[in-house]
Amino acid sequence: PLEMSAKKPVPFLRQVVPVRKKVQRDPRFDDLSGEYKPEIFMKTYSFLDSIKKQEKEMVQKQLKKCRNMEQKEKLQRLLNRMTQQERAQIKQQKLRERELSLKRQQRELAKQGKKPFFLKKSEKRKLELAEKYAELKRSGKLESFLNKKRKRNAIKDKCHLPSQKSL
Repeated sequence: PLEMSAKKPVPFLRQVVPVRKKVQRDPRFDDLSGEYKPEIFMKTYSFLDSIKKQEKEMVQKQLKKCRNMEQKEKLQRLLNRMTQQERAQIKQQKLRERELSLKRQQRELAKQGKKPFFLKKSEKRKLELAEKYAELKRSGKLESFLNKKRKRNAIKDKCHLPSQKSL
């Protein structure tokens, strides 16, 4: 706006130049950005997997060459984080595939004229546990897994038992 003298009164109908406000938008919640579909996202950014694999190999090579203990520890933590992320991604992908297969089955049943039946969370968990059991049995690690589970449960039970001091 123009500067005006403080001596004379401001006219009632003065001209003000409107300033356009910048509208900030968050792409996570905005419709303009489109809908998030994990399948499409994974396909679009699948090239990142190969890059991550190369980076992991590079870190492993550096870890073998490294002599400094501090640097070695840092690299080891980085490598652990990378492997954990990889495992989590694989686990998430399996979960998504399982859900998609269940949806397909429901669609087929609906086409046949049957009423759709949706599993509860507990039922899904039981199916997941059964699948994990089958996987462990196939790989031959079932016995060690069950031993660890027994030990963990025994420690939990000990905590709930009354101690000798209180008697």
